[in-house]
Amino acid sequence: MDEKYVITIGRQLGSGGREIGEKLAGRLAISFYDKELIRLAAQESGLKEEFFEKADEKKRYPVFAAFFGLKGSTADEIYSNYYLSNETLFQFQSNVILNLAEKQSCLFVGRSADYVLKEHPRCLNVFITADIYDRVQRIKEIKMVSAAKAREIIEKTDKKRSGYYNYFTGKVWGAAESYHLSINSSVLGIDDTVEFFITFVKKRFAL
Repeated sequence: MDEKYVITIGRQLGSGGREIGEKLAGRLAISFYDKELIRLAAQESGLKEEFFEKADEKKRYPVFAAFFGLKGSTADEIYSNYYLSNETLFQFQSNVILNLAEKQSCLFVGRSADYVLKEHPRCLNVFITADIYDRVQRIKEIKMVSAAKAREIIEKTDKKRSGYYNYFTGKVWGAAESYHLSINSSVLGIDDTVEFFITFVKKRFAL
């Protein structure tokens, strides 16, 4: 029997989702992937990391600009017929996720990994939210900004994440039915939420 399993985490900005995922992966002794996926996708494709970081469903990027670092109207004018769609960027990234999940047990944060791994036989998909006060406080501390600015960052980031996820998956970002488990990290706090997940994961995969 194949004992490998994967956990995917979607999260609202400021919910502590990345911290929870990192601690959970450490406790379970499995690989952890977050922004590392962007670097790996860039390596596989030969493209710059910035194209994966900025990708959303409304843009296309000049292929030659991607390879040679050309920017602005010059690249668009010269290579207007050679475009790299976000679907292509998404596919590069998806290939990395699939390959990693095939080789080892691991935990992925973001990047619509739950959808990419929808056919994986041992996958747990989680969404983490938190009370808005706690989210604002966390972003204030991380970004060293005012409460108003922190809220603005949260709203913009969550909108971007929602648009990206909804577009590529056909599901609704943050909706309970899109995941196996949704939890508010404000209820138990970061560390106790990790403890809860440890128990849940062990029962889910009979570890």
